[in-house]
Amino acid sequence: MKVLFFGDVFGRPGREAVKEAIARLVPAHQVDFVIINGENASHGHGILPEMAQEFLDNGVDVITTGNHAWDQRQIIPFMGSTTRVLRPANYPDHPVHTVPGRGVTVVESRRSPGQRLGVIQVMGRVFMDALDCPFRVAEREADRLSGLGVESIIVDFHGEATSEKQAFAFYMDGKVSAVIGTHSHVQTADERILPGGTAAITDVGMCGCFDSVIGVKKEISIQKFLTKRPVKFEPAEGSGGYSAVLIEIDGSTGRARTITRLRET
Repeated sequence: MKVLFFGDVFGRPGREAVKEAIARLVPAHQVDFVIINGENASHGHGILPEMAQEFLDNGVDVITTGNHAWDQRQIIPFMGSTTRVLRPANYPDHPVHTVPGRGVTVVESRRSPGQRLGVIQVMGRVFMDALDCPFRVAEREADRLSGLGVESIIVDFHGEATSEKQAFAFYMDGKVSAVIGTHSHVQTADERILPGGTAAITDVGMCGCFDSVIGVKKEISIQKFLTKRPVKFEPAEGSGGYSAVLIEIDGSTGRARTITRLRET
């Protein structure tokens, strides 16, 4: 089983780059599942329903989000109509004030019938909102999926701190097929297979205009750091590229065989 995971899609350059990359990479690598983090797809802030649907129509199997999940309010009812758009699973539970959407899904491959993949998303707590513990929530959900006979499981860990992402990957080693870090927008060069058979990378990177500061116009980011005044971020303009990883999993055991970084700017 092969899973292609694209990092945070930022604005129009990222959306166009991912669609073009899917058309080339899926047949070239005989990919069974495509996952993207789409929380910055709409001008850097959240994702609109029509954008999510276009991704799904173009071969994406699961869209994850993160701390910008709620930036576009129109996505909330859409989350309730599909099992293929996720928000972090470790938002607090409440019997009355429920959080829209879901943080876990199981999808069947549209390219290889019979192949199933579980996807879990959690969000870190270091330099982020203080949600429920991502370690315990992910472990609980992975155990639940395993009990349902789902052997291959991918976790999107949306977090700021490198140490938290790496600690989480080691904690989940042997419990899931892969832990893919998102949110930082800069691809790390530490992809590996951990001793228990879990593929891991601290951050998969972003898809968007790389002539930028993590997707934002350079001038705006520089102004913010120089003056410390609040500024409105604008996506950088220009041609887009992508950052992704290709993970090969033994479908019978759920253990990862390989993880390969892909990047085109």
